[in-house]
Amino acid sequence: MIAQTWPVGFRCLLLLALVGSARSEGVQTCEEVRKLFQWRLLGAVRGLPDSPRAGPDLQVCISKKPTCCTRKMEERYQIAAHQDMQQFLQTSSSALKFLISRNAAAFQETLETLIKQAENYTSILFCNTYRNMALEAAASVQEFFTDVGLYLFGADVNPEEFVNRFFDSLFPLVYNHLINPGVTDSSLEYSECIRMARRDVSPFGNIPKRAMGQMGRSLLPSRTFLQALNLGIEVINTTDYLHFSKECSRALLKMQYCPHCQGLTLSKPCMGYCLNVMRGCLAHMAELNPHWHAYIRSLEELSDAMHGTYDVEHVLLNFHLLVNDAVIQAHLNGQKLLEQVNKICGRPIRTPTQSPRCSFDQSKEKHGMKTTTRNSEETLANRRKEFINSLRLYRSFYGGLADQLCANELAAADGLPCWNGEDIVKSYTQRVVGNGIKAQSGNPEVKVKGTDPVINQIIDKLKHVIQLLQGRSPKPDKWELLQLGSGGGMVEQVSGDCDDEDGCGGSGSGEVKRTLKISNWMPDDMNFSDVKQIHQTDTGSTLDTTGAGCAAATESMTFTLIGVVMLLPGIW
Repeated sequence: MIAQTWPVGFRCLLLLALVGSARSEGVQTCEEVRKLFQWRLLGAVRGLPDSPRAGPDLQVCISKKPTCCTRKMEERYQIAAHQDMQQFLQTSSSALKFLISRNAAAFQETLETLIKQAENYTSILFCNTYRNMALEAAASVQEFFTDVGLYLFGADVNPEEFVNRFFDSLFPLVYNHLINPGVTDSSLEYSECIRMARRDVSPFGNIPKRAMGQMGRSLLPSRTFLQALNLGIEVINTTDYLHFSKECSRALLKMQYCPHCQGLTLSKPCMGYCLNVMRGCLAHMAELNPHWHAYIRSLEELSDAMHGTYDVEHVLLNFHLLVNDAVIQAHLNGQKLLEQVNKICGRPIRTPTQSPRCSFDQSKEKHGMKTTTRNSEETLANRRKEFINSLRLYRSFYGGLADQLCANELAAADGLPCWNGEDIVKSYTQRVVGNGIKAQSGNPEVKVKGTDPVINQIIDKLKHVIQLLQGRSPKPDKWELLQLGSGGGMVEQVSGDCDDEDGCGGSGSGEVKRTLKISNWMPDDMNFSDVKQIHQTDTGSTLDTTGAGCAAATESMTFTLIGVVMLLPGIW
């Protein structure tokens, strides 16, 4: 029995001795306080007391006992307390901020790579299949994918306009080289007339409309997702440097540095005391919590909905197939289109011309034709899912921030003597309030008044981006997203359902699995009997070309189109 109780009694005596030692040190000398003050404030300060004395001019660290602090020291401690608080906030949010910022950067870089690869596929389609118009089409292809990138990254461009502009520019090339080949009119006016006639004669059928639908449904969610990540970074940056009220600043000073004035340099605040101070100082920030939680949930729902014709990877990497379908359809209706154009634009002045040859740079072409081996774990959707799974751990970040700071950084461990704002005690006896503004009415340590305009502004931004993420329906399979910066202010309504017009086929994953096989290299006056087949398969979307030409083209080239090289592996 004695052996069991002796260690407990010994520990109690040791704690009392430590407390007594701290008190006697505070009463006898201010040497330790002077050293810590000079170290914390980077340099010597004149007028620091050598021994405790009366401090009637102190504003916050008021005590009946002699003090090691002066009014100037108290002012410097006030600054230090504010700096400490900002440092605590930045440390607490650093992992969250890094998670969002690195994924925002990786997501954007991956989209840039994806756009470039899709542009390469489209350029190679022209080079391999329609080489007599490849060089003339190059500028339009480049402009189209530049607009895709501008829109994805927030520029004020309209997908409907740049899709229409691409097919407008494509029609004169198809007309001159396939419908009325061999001889063309050299005037720009005649080509412009053909371009303007495209929307009247509809040479490509409903393919431009399908392209608009697929681009709108896939680009808009990715654009919104990226904008939402950037807003998340903005929220964290703002709360890391939040301005604190005068009442909060005084409470922080009292909790962290007033014990130094009594020589209690090793003391820590009691847990309950720390919670009251921190919950009071962060009461306005805690109001972010339900909106932050909804923000993460909405990101998750949008990410889940980005598949099939909502998947930007799938749509961009298959865009060249739509272009090929459009050219084929125009060629098959060539005679009818010839008559229509003659009625609108008149007959061209027939001047023999030499079609320019396709001459892509060999190194660039080989880079564009590089086959990428990827498995199902490397898709853009799976990487988004990994990010969301990590982000989900921070859903209650702002609601539990005060508690986290006290538990991890500030408060004394359970059972140890602690500072209660006036003295070293065994435990804090005041009532401990909850989180949020409403709970602060009974806070004995901090008076919380009114609202914080900065926090209100952040809440408004979160509400707005949540509306963009969720649309008007809470279900992830039905989306109606408000499109910002489109130039036309339009509202695009999109459904999670995938119809035949979108080219979804019957795949359960929503992906289009198509194979384009072209045999025999085509001469300048292309014969469409050489186009062997365009069909759908279940094994993956590949472009398989056979023949000679286009600089570095080999006898057999296969392009895997179901994926894109992901940059910065492992950081999602």
